[in-house]
Amino acid sequence: MGDIKLFRLEEGNVEELAGQSVAVEKSLQHVLERHLETFLGVRFLASEYSTGKRHAGRIDTLGIDENNSPVIIEYKRSINENVINQGLFYLDWLLDHKAEFELMVMRKYGQDFSDTIDWSSPRLLCIAGGFTKYDEHAVQQINRNIELYQYKHYNEGILLLDLVNATTAHTLHISDEATSANNRNTKVKTVSHYLEQANMELSDRFETLKAYMIALGDDVQMKILKHYIAFKRIKNFVCVEIHPQSEKILLYLKVNPSTITLEQGFTRDVSKIGHYGTGDLEITISNDEDIEKAKYLINIAYEVS
Repeated sequence: MGDIKLFRLEEGNVEELAGQSVAVEKSLQHVLERHLETFLGVRFLASEYSTGKRHAGRIDTLGIDENNSPVIIEYKRSINENVINQGLFYLDWLLDHKAEFELMVMRKYGQDFSDTIDWSSPRLLCIAGGFTKYDEHAVQQINRNIELYQYKHYNEGILLLDLVNATTAHTLHISDEATSANNRNTKVKTVSHYLEQANMELSDRFETLKAYMIALGDDVQMKILKHYIAFKRIKNFVCVEIHPQSEKILLYLKVNPSTITLEQGFTRDVSKIGHYGTGDLEITISNDEDIEKAKYLINIAYEVS
């Protein structure tokens, strides 16, 4: 994550493409909002959303990501604008107005989708022409999910989004006495709970997979969610489920199953089968040999994410 240069190679000549990273224009916000899933893996909810008279603010863009976590996107439009503090202010407002957000999701995407919102990992995305080293240091001191994206405009309609910094909050999923109005005895077990129940052999396999995916690049983030663990760059590339009873690990990869030869008991097309997490290719890890076979497919998912 750093300064990226683009070059055009043509007939033996090399030409550097000059990028512009001025303050974010309103037109760029509109482009991002129209194609939010393509750019950031986020479903669009609202633009310039008012926080009411008391807070007297407007959230630039509201959305919900592929892990069903609420997302606030703020754009830095002037050099002196402190977009990080402003975004944190809105993030606190959002956590105090969960019902309002859930109603917005229900009206746009339906009750079933609204019921899946994961409030353990709300995210703040800040987009600017550039950030200072002080900005990048500041977000590292805050226990929130904050991502800083630098953008550049190039000729011929090329837009670059560079994830220059990301922090992951330490979240705790309550797995014991989660109750509902319909069933007071309901107990919800989370992926963290299953990981604690795993035997040493299964835990070691998970740690091996985790170490491999983290080492793929300094842009890899690990998000521990309720039912799975997501490994992501800008978007998820692998989602992991732990199954201690069967002593298996399930991986869901952003790989098109039709592009590979499926192997019974190892890989499966789940594009039309409901499951937690994202990705159409399921990999079953039953032994150490499966990990070695899975690495090639994990690399593909990483490269296309």
